[in-house]
Amino acid sequence: MTADPFAQLFRSSAELFVQSLDVAGDRLLVARMAEADYAGASFLDQRILTQDRPCQWFGWEDLERLSGSLPATARHIFHIGHVGSTLISRLLGELPDVLAVREPVLLRGLADLRRIRGRPESAWSPQRFDARVGMALGWLSRTFRPEQRAIVKATSFVSDLAPEILAAGQKALFLFVKPESYLPTILAGEASMQELAVWSPTRLLRLHARIGAEPWRLWEMSPGERVALGWACEMAALEEAGAGAAEGQALWMDFDGFLADPAASLARIAAHFEAPLAMEQAQALVGGPIMSRYSKAPEHGYSPQLRRDVLAQARRDQAGEIARGQRWLAEAGRQYPLIARALDRAAQGVH
Repeated sequence: MTADPFAQLFRSSAELFVQSLDVAGDRLLVARMAEADYAGASFLDQRILTQDRPCQWFGWEDLERLSGSLPATARHIFHIGHVGSTLISRLLGELPDVLAVREPVLLRGLADLRRIRGRPESAWSPQRFDARVGMALGWLSRTFRPEQRAIVKATSFVSDLAPEILAAGQKALFLFVKPESYLPTILAGEASMQELAVWSPTRLLRLHARIGAEPWRLWEMSPGERVALGWACEMAALEEAGAGAAEGQALWMDFDGFLADPAASLARIAAHFEAPLAMEQAQALVGGPIMSRYSKAPEHGYSPQLRRDVLAQARRDQAGEIARGQRWLAEAGRQYPLIARALDRAAQGVH
């Protein structure tokens, strides 16, 4: 393939997906993806790098020169984790004018770098960081057809990058649940508890940075308190991003409210993203197989009723840890206004 056709394809199509960033080498991995590959992938991470998928590394500056500046037109889904974001992304991905892009690793890498933006240890100047975020948003906005619009479902901690993403002017969905749903959701699952162990140190760092104090020690926190920390950390990130959003730019939605009326909720999200969806189509989608499968692994069944059953069992089995987590949040909210704002929003049941 010659350079000019490659550059033309890269600029015009999501077929050449910028999969990941190697900061030390200042290079990017580009993978060839069909539209069906996007539809099938719950995570656009190393799991898509199968032996038969063509991939090639490019220097960042080389790829930047090749692509030029591209418009950042993608919409985004930000969330606190384990709140139905993959389900909603899959439902939206059924619309012919939507390309659902789930958890691109590129944004994870940029979110990590955002935490050291402007610090002496950053390899990138603030100006280079900002320019490269804009470049990445353009790459993630490419689709397969002119009438298509990308909707990027980010990883939860990528909410740290939401202010920069929202500055591009596009709309976003902020998805959450109340603490009384989040605590049993995480405590109920072996995988979610393993994830909690991995992410709790970073979440504590992020939350301490946001509140400007270091009142907690991870080794002193019970499992329920660590789950509460996760909720507070990710909600605080959304609150901070939402405070800088333009009016009407961010739609907040409680996932439990979504499940109470999924067709109307899906139609509302689609309208927010300016994706055509008639109520009859929304009803057909939520009445179809997607709502009865586990969205991150569709080969497994997982219905709203099964979710209710799992949460009810966790509330019985983990009552003590849930109570500890709720007490921790209440005290944190009394001391720190940002956490209080998050708790107030949850109490309002915004939907």
